[in-house]
Amino acid sequence: MTAQGSQSRDISNRWRGKWALVTGASAGIGWAIAEKLAAGGCNLVLTARRRGHLEKFAAEEAARHGVHAEIVIADLVKPGAPREIFEFTSAKKIPVEFLVNNAGFGAYGHFSRMDLQRQLEMVQVNCAAVVHLTGLYVQQMVERRSGDILIVASTAAFQAVPYVATYAATKGFDLLYGEALAEELAPHGVHVCVLCPGPTDSEFADIAGTPPGPGKRFETAEKVARVGLEALANGKSSVISGFLNNLQMQLERIAPRRLVTGAAGRLYRPKDDR
Repeated sequence: MTAQGSQSRDISNRWRGKWALVTGASAGIGWAIAEKLAAGGCNLVLTARRRGHLEKFAAEEAARHGVHAEIVIADLVKPGAPREIFEFTSAKKIPVEFLVNNAGFGAYGHFSRMDLQRQLEMVQVNCAAVVHLTGLYVQQMVERRSGDILIVASTAAFQAVPYVATYAATKGFDLLYGEALAEELAPHGVHVCVLCPGPTDSEFADIAGTPPGPGKRFETAEKVARVGLEALANGKSSVISGFLNNLQMQLERIAPRRLVTGAAGRLYRPKDDR
């Protein structure tokens, strides 16, 4: 076995026999994270809007890896959904020791022309639901003096991005929120990491309606999931998936913000405006 394979195996075993709650688990990065956790013997509470996807996945993973898998159908657009999820796990006496805040979505286009309600729903799912779920579960983690939280943000968190302005801003919130909690909760035995993927082979771009863009390299959801879990297990407060993504973010940090925003605007400007 390669060194990398051995490392991945040891990291997945970190959560063996524990319970993880994964939001947005019906596809993409959430699905990949859940798969890796189940392979390492972690029991799962999976939540998303689509029942069929979750039921199939839960049954397959439970049979394949001998773990327990529960599903909760919830739409995090609704402000009460985090409480419903928490009450579900409480009623079943499931101690959630690993919270994966993965659910989120974006929307592309001129802000002035987009549905304002959809923008507000994005803030609800990408920000408010993350804070709500974290607040509900972190108290138990602090009491136990152990727990893990993974927040899935984006490389869009590092700069303003015209035409996906609300999405980038919500992910910037997730990054700063997660990094702050990582420092605050570490003395209590709770580890927090923010995973920042770049373009990923998932449903996200199709749902958001973002253009593919020139020269974009898409990573697999499986690779992004592995990077996030490894970073969390190794005590990192945040991680950017992909060497080129890392390099780009480092360059953007030293460039003038107006220059970076202008470049992003030219890249994402709708074709009918060019």
